[in-house]
This record gives sequence, structure tokens and C-alpha cells, in this order.
Amino acid sequence: MKKTLLLVEALLVLAGVGCGNPDDTVSNALPPETVAVASDALTTQNCVQLPTTAVVASGDDGNGPGNTGDDRLDTRWSSLGKGSWIDYDLGSVRSISGVAIAWHEGNLRANNFALSVSSDGINYTPIYTGKSSGATTAAETYSFAARSTRRVRITVNGNTLNDWASIAEARICGASTSGGGSGVVWRGDFETGDRSQWSGTQMVNADRLQVVASPVHQGSYALKATVRQGDNPISASGNRNELVRMTNEKEGDEYFYRWSTMFASDFPSANTWQLFTQWHHSGDNGSPPVEFYVNGETVYLRVQGSTVVWSTKLVRGQWQDFIFHVKWSANSSVGFVELYLNGQRVLPKRNVATMYSGQTNYLKVGLYRNSTISQVGVVYHDGWIQGRSLADVQ
Repeated sequence: MKKTLLLVEALLVLAGVGCGNPDDTVSNALPPETVAVASDALTTQNCVQLPTTAVVASGDDGNGPGNTGDDRLDTRWSSLGKGSWIDYDLGSVRSISGVAIAWHEGNLRANNFALSVSSDGINYTPIYTGKSSGATTAAETYSFAARSTRRVRITVNGNTLNDWASIAEARICGASTSGGGSGVVWRGDFETGDRSQWSGTQMVNADRLQVVASPVHQGSYALKATVRQGDNPISASGNRNELVRMTNEKEGDEYFYRWSTMFASDFPSANTWQLFTQWHHSGDNGSPPVEFYVNGETVYLRVQGSTVVWSTKLVRGQWQDFIFHVKWSANSSVGFVELYLNGQRVLPKRNVATMYSGQTNYLKVGLYRNSTISQVGVVYHDGWIQGRSLADVQ
């Protein structure tokens, strides 16, 4: 690739403003003295650039999407209208942690934009919403928690001057490999093709906790958890089928956990609790100290059986990626939780008690719900990993 230096001066053509001309204020052909082009790679900060195999867009004004990868700041992709998008294919599923964008006339206007990702080019998951600085024509890197995907889409929702989408260069950033995963404690990603990575099961029948080849979110296998009314394998309250992992978290431990969950398109809407992930205490009675559950059309994170620390709208039929950072402690001034959803930090560190005094915790995954629910419930889980740092689980 060739190294493109910053624009020395941008040529301002006032005749185009507000008149619907291609890309408003700048002529398609800048005089040669307004740019400097040299050789080397496009400069991006905090971005390990990944190659792309194809790029498409919702439309253009003759400045096509391929211009965003030609290592020139004097060419661009342009399209008129809020919601215009440009889409990059990485050729295979890769781990990404950011997108670097050099905005055309980025020093004269701030762009409103959103990033979304897809593994199939059909179903897209939003992962980032932001605004460019409006202060530079150089590439700006927008970072988020690492995730796996094949396609990355940039959707532009206008700018501070008009409704044009215009990008000079864009690069997809690979996830950092610093740390090398040396702090990985455990993987429960089902890539063994069975449930052997887990300590045990609580299920009425093997068909309730199936390792399946479709749908999956990463690798070749995922877990399909099914609950029917009356499923009660341990003769306790509620209905359940759950995997158990004896993670044995104790006072003072600090870990990161990453996993993906998808609720089936017909997942029940019930005004009562339906747990899909919980850290249970070593005692027999009482609510788990940390639990992720659905009630109605909302997903909640609750601690100590009573304190809701985060919630979001229930989404069916799409994989939801969680990264959960926890300091395990019965002391609310020591323990904390932090949460990323689909690459965005949705819950900054919050001090809470995450254990019961004198007990340890262990992990349960699947579906556990109120016994009054009659509809069959299906939840998919994939990609479980436990590590000592964010880099480990990325």
C-alpha cells in the first residue's frame, strides 16, 4: 500500500453548497498542489490493519466505494442521503477491535455514523455509534471490545453541514494479540463437539442440552438449551435444563468472562423470570449472587437477588455478545461488575457485593425459569471463555 499524507489545503468550492451537487463543497478533481502523495502504508493510530476482499455500498455519485482502499486522501466514496452505507468483506471470520476512517473534509465537518457487523452479509448487529471529531482529515480510529465477524458496515447519518456521506479511506482493525491468551483459565466453547468442557448437567433428557452445528456464532458448534413446562431435573423450584461449570470463584478473585447468547425467534414473552446465565453460590438456598435473566421484553443483570445494575431490550434471533468483568467479593466496596454488550461498554465498573459471605460461586448456563410458563423456551449459547484480562477473552 502507499502512504497518503495529510491534505495540505482543502479546496473549498462554495457553488456546491445546498444545491444537490455531488458531495457538496468540493470539486471531484482537486488541483494537484492541494494534496501530497508518497509511498508507504496509510497511517492509522491504534489499528492493526486487516485486508479486505471486497467492498460495496448502498450507492454513490460516481465516487465509488473502491476509492476508500486506494491509499489516497484525494479520492473518496460519496453518497447523498442519511443512512448511506459502505460495507467491507474480510473474506473470512476475523477478530476485530476497531475501524479507522479518514473522512473527506473531516476537518470542516463532523460526521454522525454507526458501525455494524455480520457473519453472513444478511443479519447485521450494531456495535458502535459515534461522531467524528470534525478536526482532521487524517484517519481516526474508533475502538470497541473485540468480536468476531466477516463483514463490517459503516452507516453515515449526515454531518454537521449536510446529508452527504463521504469517506476518503477506511480500514478494519484486527484485535490486539498482546497477552497471548496466557491468562485463559477455561474454555467452554463446545468446539470439542460435546459437553465435556463442562463439569456436569442438570437436565431431564439429553435433547434438552444439545451441542449443535447450526446455528453457531463462532467455530463449529454451539449449545441449544430447551426447556418445556415440567422440566425439573433436581426437584427444586422452577423448570430448568442447565450446564454446570465448577469455576469456584472465591473472595478476591477477578476474572473476565466472554460468551454469546441468542434467544430463539419464538422465545416466550412472559412477565416473570427466565435465567439464561447465573453464578450460583455454594449454599443450597436463596437467589444466586449474580444472574442474567429475561422478564417480559427486557434482559436484566441483577446481583444479590434484589439489585438490578443493568438492563436492555430483549432481542430475538440475533447473537448477543457479552464480556463480563467481575471482582468477586462479599464486600460491596471491594466487589464490582463491568459489562460490554456487542462491543460497547454498557455498564462501567460498579461496586457491588458479588458473593455471599463465607461461600464460593460456580457457573450455570442454559435456561431456568418460572414453572408457570407453558410455552417451550429455546436459548443458544456459544464461545464461553474465562480469563484474567480483557485481552485473554478477546
